[in-house]
Amino acid sequence: MPTYEYECDKCKHKFEAFQSMSAKYLKKCPECGGKVQRLIGSGGGIIFKGSGFYQNDYKKSSKPVKPCDKPKSDGCKGCSMHKDK
Repeated sequence: MPTYEYECDKCKHKFEAFQSMSAKYLKKCPECGGKVQRLIGSGGGIIFKGSGFYQNDYKKSSKPVKPCDKPKSDGCKGCSMHKDK
C-alpha cells in the first residue's frame, strides 16, 4: 500500500497517510479539522520481488559468437560475421 501526502488548506499542516490505492481521499485535517488536499507525489514505490529483476538473473549465452573463419573466396560471400568485411 502506498503512502500519500496531504496538506491542510486552513493550517497548512502536512501529513502522510498509509492507505490502499482504492481508498477514498482523506477530507479532514487531524490537527484542526480543516479541508485537506492530497498532494501530487510519488504515491508509492515499486517493490520488485523474486528473480529476473537484476542483470545477473538473466541467462547468459554459453557459447561466445566468433567471426567467420572462411575466406571470402571459399564459398563465404561476405556474411555478417566475416573477419575481412
